[in-house]
Amino acid sequence: MARSLILWLIWASFIIYLLFFAPPIAADTVKLSLSINPVIVSLFSLVGIWLLIYSCLIFPDGRMQSLPAWAFILAAIATGVVGLIPYLALRQPNQSFVGEKGTWITVLDSQKTGVILTISAVVLVGYALIWGDWTGFVQEFLTNRFVHGMSLAFLLFCVLFPYPTLLQDDMARRGLIAESQLFQVVAWIPLLGALGYLCLRPPLLMSHSNKF
Repeated sequence: MARSLILWLIWASFIIYLLFFAPPIAADTVKLSLSINPVIVSLFSLVGIWLLIYSCLIFPDGRMQSLPAWAFILAAIATGVVGLIPYLALRQPNQSFVGEKGTWITVLDSQKTGVILTISAVVLVGYALIWGDWTGFVQEFLTNRFVHGMSLAFLLFCVLFPYPTLLQDDMARRGLIAESQLFQVVAWIPLLGALGYLCLRPPLLMSHSNKF
């Protein structure tokens, strides 16, 4: 109950902040910023990486929930963290996985997917660090709602990943009870911790018993 309440407060606060307190959006500068500054291009792409990271946990978790996981991921693709938080708040703790994985979950469950996402993220971060205009990014962050909100959303993705109970349930489904504290500490490392978890976690432990 407390977990859900905190998540809903974060969700509502983020929306209210963007609507009433964030810098005004300059529609004519959004496309220009994306096409010119490697920092903003990388940040935009890394938000997409985060959505794939969460998908690797949410789609297997959604098998055991009454919520349509795909609908929340589609909402997150359109609205970022605004569409994701409601799933985290509404889902019920569940540490089992019943039935066959299927093609899509098999792909998301693969360590190779984690490796591909990690390589992609490292390339994007390197691109921003080497060729990015950080002074221009700070200026955009302070004056453009699109860049401002995207930056805050990226930070929320980082903070919410190890927050109970999605990650803990995913570890339990893989028999990582003994290593759970270590992985939870690693998961707090922004972005790289989550990617490291995807690269190292073992496959799902499947059960063929009925859910109910």
